[in-house]
Amino acid sequence: MLHTVIKIQVEGSLPEARLTTYLQEHCEDILVDKRPLVLICPGGAYAYTSVREGEALALQFLAMGYHAAVLDYSCAPARFPTALAEAAFAVALIRKNAAEWHVDPNAIVVLGASAGGHLAASLGTLWMEDFIPEAAGLQNSEEFKAMGNKLFQPNGMILCYPVINSGEYAHRESFCNLLGEEEGHSERWEDKDSPLYQMSLETRVTAQTPPTFIWHTYTDGAVPVENSLFMVSALRRAGVPVEFHLYPQGGHGLALANRLTRHRDGSAVQEECTSWISLVHTWLESSYVAKS
Repeated sequence: MLHTVIKIQVEGSLPEARLTTYLQEHCEDILVDKRPLVLICPGGAYAYTSVREGEALALQFLAMGYHAAVLDYSCAPARFPTALAEAAFAVALIRKNAAEWHVDPNAIVVLGASAGGHLAASLGTLWMEDFIPEAAGLQNSEEFKAMGNKLFQPNGMILCYPVINSGEYAHRESFCNLLGEEEGHSERWEDKDSPLYQMSLETRVTAQTPPTFIWHTYTDGAVPVENSLFMVSALRRAGVPVEFHLYPQGGHGLALANRLTRHRDGSAVQEECTSWISLVHTWLESSYVAKS
């Protein structure tokens, strides 16, 4: 395994922003020449990045035969679009090094949990926006000149109990950390010109949003399941392929939902939810590996 830590610094980045890679070593004796890569954005309400939703997930994807990377993005006091710019920069970096790292440049899948799901979905819905290249500091790079905004495009999304809606079903803390207290608590989420409305990502889905896998629990008390339901509906209307799994029981922030990612108090274990990782494996194989 090629395990490296790469500092990610764009305008507004905090010093600790970094990309940690978990890359399969290439071997001429193995038929596989290039592999999908899953870029993981842990949750943490845009206040921190959860260790429980980082390396433990990366190792699961590594065991499936994929590459993985974990993005520890800038959180509060950093504000939008810093984390999004870091995610875009990370995808561009992976694509730039695809040949050397033996990554399939058409199979870079971004995974996000909770607020990390909001970040992943932000990249999936906003990668083509004009502000992205400059925010990522890559507007003058050779790669951007050659590819345009496709340099930042994720080929798929995996959203685990994601923060999506900034209105009635919002996880308010996430939006306060992302946009600032005043904007995050404002009643402007119905104002289409407001930053808060613009960050309600079900409103940003287009036909250019990548195929998506989503899972959530019905009893999530922190990020209501309506967040995922709105996203699924928006993807359906846009004609974007989506696979959605709704589990009847389970709290928020389950990660792998087993003992490997449980909290110190023993919580965040939900046996019936552990199947999500095998379901996403099947989705990845049919969506990316079988087509490569």
